[in-house]
Amino acid sequence: MNTAWFYLILAGLCEIGWAFGLKYSEGFSKPWVSLVTVIVMILSFMLLSQAMKVLPLGTAYAIWTGIGAAGTAILGIVFLNEPKDLMRILCLLMIIAGVVGLKFFSEAN
Repeated sequence: MNTAWFYLILAGLCEIGWAFGLKYSEGFSKPWVSLVTVIVMILSFMLLSQAMKVLPLGTAYAIWTGIGAAGTAILGIVFLNEPKDLMRILCLLMIIAGVVGLKFFSEAN
């Protein structure tokens, strides 16, 4: 895996982090949680922009949002007792399959 893909995966993980930060900042009313959330947001965007220097825009953005969306939903199920019905899990698996497919069928690096 080259550096661009590594940056993209880290950017997606940061997206999961700032999504959780938004939840726990309670509308940015908790200063320290809010500060960490904003820092992780900036880091996520910086890593995404580095990945986009090499990877195609559509591929990079779709994978970034896919990692963030699926990861946040999975952690919500695991840690926040969010619904875990079969259709929701199947939809998450389709997002993950799409992200993996974009990686494997991407012509760029």
